[in-house]
Amino acid sequence: MKLTKRDFLVGSTAFTGSMVFWSIAPAQTKKAKPQPITAAHSVNTTIYAPHMVAQAKGFDVEAGIKLHVIEARGGSNVRKILAAGQVGYALGDSSHPLQLTNRGKPSKMLMATDNRSSYANIVVRKELYDKGYTTVEKLAEYKREGGKPVIAATGIGSGTWVYGTYVLESLGVGDRFNWVAGGGSKTMLGGLKTGKFDAIMAVPAWYFRAEDEGFGKLIYDISDADSWNRVFGGNIPASVVYVLEDAITENAELTQKYVNAIYRSMQWLESASVDEIAEVIGELMPRFTPEQVRREVAYYKKIWQYSGDFPKADYENGAKVWFRPKTKIKPIAYEQVVDLSFLENARKA
Repeated sequence: MKLTKRDFLVGSTAFTGSMVFWSIAPAQTKKAKPQPITAAHSVNTTIYAPHMVAQAKGFDVEAGIKLHVIEARGGSNVRKILAAGQVGYALGDSSHPLQLTNRGKPSKMLMATDNRSSYANIVVRKELYDKGYTTVEKLAEYKREGGKPVIAATGIGSGTWVYGTYVLESLGVGDRFNWVAGGGSKTMLGGLKTGKFDAIMAVPAWYFRAEDEGFGKLIYDISDADSWNRVFGGNIPASVVYVLEDAITENAELTQKYVNAIYRSMQWLESASVDEIAEVIGELMPRFTPEQVRREVAYYKKIWQYSGDFPKADYENGAKVWFRPKTKIKPIAYEQVVDLSFLENARKA
């Protein structure tokens, strides 16, 4: 069934002022009425395509659930509303289930959706770039009214902040920037364009738009293997499906259905063309041109973890990012926070 734009956007409503709640009316089905569940992710960009695809392609209904997704405007907000019980499941940065576990809310990572942090890119104001601030190290020398340059993450404690602070520390300039919370697409890009921020952490669509519209320039690019390996050294399960342990204990069957739907999304993303994927998710990215969406899909095609799996070695590689004084996340063993049994079942299904 081909969804119209109206069908796709049906059910969009405001959520607590700063969050967006959206739902897609499922196709008619002869199966038992699907169980409603609520999940969350940060902002509607291609990194969270597995959620959008699960709804648009009806994989949620096929799995026996009706998925409602909250766009929480920041990964730290996703973590908070999951902990508060406002949503049952989350797709976001791998640091969040670690933080929840540290804070007495034991959580599990159920599968990975990528193997590199696409939001570790750094974009500087074009005005500063033209003045010679063309690298992170050079930008650290900039004096903003006598103070430090301002760099924005979606939220303090969010995935963009976790990876951004690690990049700066690895390059030896961790104490030479002021971090602020920038919010979602509109406020992050708007803040860079107006000079409120000197630099931002950016998913690909953000730096595409900043460069296309002439107000930003990329100065740290994770798609460059040398740049990535210089800082991170190898694959990391950056974005993961995660859930509170209580949700598994209370309803393992529902958790399995959710993982089944997301796994189906990953399989479709692997087989679908760039244009097919862009057509499905572009409706939920209205601030970006169709060409920018296609460019971002092509970008993620290279780093999506289609199998959903991540070995212990990749987790341990990420440990150096997550478990450090800046994040205040205490070390957690792979076996304590990772449960791939639902992924294994999804593969069998």
